Amino acid sequence: MAPQVYAFVGLAAVLTLIPGADTALVTRSTLSGGRRAALFTTLGICCGLTTHAMASALGLSAILRVSSLAYSVVKFAGAGYLAYLGVQSLRGAAKNTADATSNFDQSSIDRLRGDSFRQGLITNLLNPKVALFYLTILPQFVSPENSVLGQSLFLAGIHIAMGLVWLSLYAYFLSGFQHVMNRPSVRRGWERLTGALLIGLGLRLAWERR
Repeated sequence: MAPQVYAFVGLAAVLTLIPGADTALVTRSTLSGGRRAALFTTLGICCGLTTHAMASALGLSAILRVSSLAYSVVKFAGAGYLAYLGVQSLRGAAKNTADATSNFDQSSIDRLRGDSFRQGLITNLLNPKVALFYLTILPQFVSPENSVLGQSLFLAGIHIAMGLVWLSLYAYFLSGFQHVMNRPSVRRGWERLTGALLIGLGLRLAWERR
């Protein structure tokens, strides 16, 4: 592989490992629905990343770079959605449920997993920073001698694959402590923490400029 690919892999690895909204969402899904719900959240996140990558490669994301209004609309929508999920987590902590899935029937579990997927998808689709990453940072690692579109999609695929593997491993690791996390006092603490983090991330997104 070309040197710029190795450089991109290093950057993508650092960005993937830094905890953020994706990590908080996977934690929240593990609390509410266990490992499978967390994996559905991870799939939603990766589908959102894929959508941004395709839009950037086709030039559709450029509107977020040239239009302050479009960027602000997406940014505030994403911030509001993160805050909404955070409030839901805080409300869940107040309910003091002991086990997320033991009393659910199959239709409830399916609905929970669908909700988990949508939360991961929507959170990423409404994050303009992801679009700008693919639009402005990724091209710096593309060689003009070869197919720009092909290289862009290849590098984006590396980033998405890293996210899929890392978040899946994190969900698997976290679910190993499910018996501890389902204790009412521990569960309330985790839900309060993830709720506060999601609200804080929403506020930070709303405050940030391009």
